[in-house]
Amino acid sequence: MRLARTTGTTAAGRLGLVLLASAALVAVAPPPPATASPAAPAAPGVTVEERRLDGDVPRRILDDSGFDGVAPAFAASLRGTGSYGQAERAAVRHGERLWQRAVDRAQGRGPARSQRHALSRDDDRPLYWARLAMTRELRAWHAESGLSEAAGTRLLERLESASRGQDSMTGGGAGDRAKGLKRIVVTGFDPFTLDRDIRISNPSGALALALDGTVIRTADGPARVETAVFPVRWGDFADGTVERALRRSLPRADLFVTVSQGRVGRIDVERYNGAWRGGFGDNENVSETGLVPVKDPATQPQWTTTTLPYAAIAAAGTGRFPVYDNTSVTEIPAGGTAPVVRPAGPTPGSAARAGGGGDYLSNEIAYRATLLRDRLGLDIPGGHVHTPVLQFGPGNTDPATGTVSDPVFVQNRLDITEQLRTIVRVAAEES
Repeated sequence: MRLARTTGTTAAGRLGLVLLASAALVAVAPPPPATASPAAPAAPGVTVEERRLDGDVPRRILDDSGFDGVAPAFAASLRGTGSYGQAERAAVRHGERLWQRAVDRAQGRGPARSQRHALSRDDDRPLYWARLAMTRELRAWHAESGLSEAAGTRLLERLESASRGQDSMTGGGAGDRAKGLKRIVVTGFDPFTLDRDIRISNPSGALALALDGTVIRTADGPARVETAVFPVRWGDFADGTVERALRRSLPRADLFVTVSQGRVGRIDVERYNGAWRGGFGDNENVSETGLVPVKDPATQPQWTTTTLPYAAIAAAGTGRFPVYDNTSVTEIPAGGTAPVVRPAGPTPGSAARAGGGGDYLSNEIAYRATLLRDRLGLDIPGGHVHTPVLQFGPGNTDPATGTVSDPVFVQNRLDITEQLRTIVRVAAEES
């Protein structure tokens, strides 16, 4: 994994980083280890992500959660359609149902299923694998439908946005204002680095499911939370998925927090975000290096900054994991040619090579969200927080064990979720 260069306590994390900061620097994701679940031969149009569905772990996660019937029901609905419009309605309807079902499960509503593998309700992985099973069904149906490639792309976009909570993240309505409700936007990510360990869960995704639609009681009154989950794919970000999802909700929000998984044993509030992609492979095993692609690049800044109350968050007793105000970046100084680590933030005229959150998609969502905030002229607090890495208990850390979950894994995720819930409350109160 290609890491941001670090010194002392500077940032070493990535979105969902599962390696320690001492990992070797490489340009792209390495090949899967021998312990990875074997993938079936690729069917025409099936993506790298979708191929992983045929492994034992994804099948067990879907079966144990009761989400194994989601894709077959969607496929049956598609077979009953006779036009693009009907197919689009089916994609949106089933996508919304999947998102709401995952939220309900995380928040203790709906039926429980087999607990043979200790798959707790707060788990984000059933949503991830069920969505991939749905997109694979949609690709197969589209290949036989006679619809254009553009129509198939649009159907996939509608399914993705509906099943990720993005369509329902509207920032509330006039009724919320009348009730005195503040409005908070929180985002998370899919699991990633699945070729290293197919069992991976992302605590930021679990957080999004746990908080969506909930009301947080603050010293200044209640605040309603709306959430969404984003893919770990460079191409989706270049296509504007972040801006499409947040453009409607941020102008109506009082606070936003983008969240991803970072380093082992700590939480970081990232002060600075850089306009640079560092090249680590995404969930499609695609690598991208270069300037973050945005609209109107002529006015694109090298750096954006958090407006979260970072000092108050770091000082508050929010939970078991230490919280840091992370100010480190990696830059090429004005007039220079080589990257330099700056523990206290960027210097004037420098070119970004890594924000506090690194140079992967966690840094990029922070950069895009805060740039959107600035371009819309919004005076609201917002920025990025990295969670600790979600770890298994002793004896289950090796993916070769095949253990899907264990009590330590579950408790770590619950603790991370509750601490981030408290951080969001502190941010709302201090803002």
